[in-house]
Amino acid sequence: MVSSSRAVFGLRFSARRGRNTGFPLRAGSVVYNASMKKQRLDTLLVERGYCADADAALRAVLAREVKVGDAYAASAAMRVPVDAEIAVKGRKRFVSRGGWKLQGALEAFGQEVRGARCLDVGSSTGGFTDCLLQAGAAHVACVDVNYGQLAWKLRQDARVEAFERTNIRLADPGALGAPFDVVVADLSFIGLARLAPVFARFSREGTVFIGLVKPQFESRHDETERGVVRDAAVRQRTVDEVRAALSDAGFEPTGVVESPITGPEGNVEYLVRAVYGGEGVVG
Repeated sequence: MVSSSRAVFGLRFSARRGRNTGFPLRAGSVVYNASMKKQRLDTLLVERGYCADADAALRAVLAREVKVGDAYAASAAMRVPVDAEIAVKGRKRFVSRGGWKLQGALEAFGQEVRGARCLDVGSSTGGFTDCLLQAGAAHVACVDVNYGQLAWKLRQDARVEAFERTNIRLADPGALGAPFDVVVADLSFIGLARLAPVFARFSREGTVFIGLVKPQFESRHDETERGVVRDAAVRQRTVDEVRAALSDAGFEPTGVVESPITGPEGNVEYLVRAVYGGEGVVG
């Protein structure tokens, strides 16, 4: 028999000091460890992809659409454990903010991807991939130079094939499953204009391309201020250069829309649509 502590449902309780060790004391009770990392609720809602930004998170909380555990959230600024159970009423969830960006483009362009075979270049966590799947894509090949970033729920999805530690410029199109119906791209530290001929290698006549134009990576270093392109004329030029590069690679640019949410540090970003060789194979 243990005098200083006893087991309760296989967990330990300090009888001498009369305090719990950070574990449940009885069925149905939840005691969070004080050392558990916490984060603002609005930040967590954005990071988990429930809301596009902090303002949207605040509106959702005020509308009593957000539950943390079994209780409605009292404040968008409340701090909750980073692994807290969160539910948002009637809200699509994407694994990253990128999902909201692509969704905005699909809606603006009236682009249908149901049943399409897609390639996601620079998939990272998988925001674009998640958006494509929720919109009905039949298959998504995810390509990224990094390893281990793709969200677990996407790794477990039979419609997803991950090609990690893969440089799209060196990849064999056939090995990845090309040609694709839809090619999407969200890249950092390299401009879309430089990769336009590469995207063409994974396309066929009618392939739809949608890429996120990040002026901070398309412009010259001296045109950014702490990583932000503030000059609207510079941003417009970068979009024009991407469109021109796509055209030179055999695509027909058909539209540009500003991203519904900004990039890091408030960078204004754009999504461009183009079709390889003309009319798209999907609506």
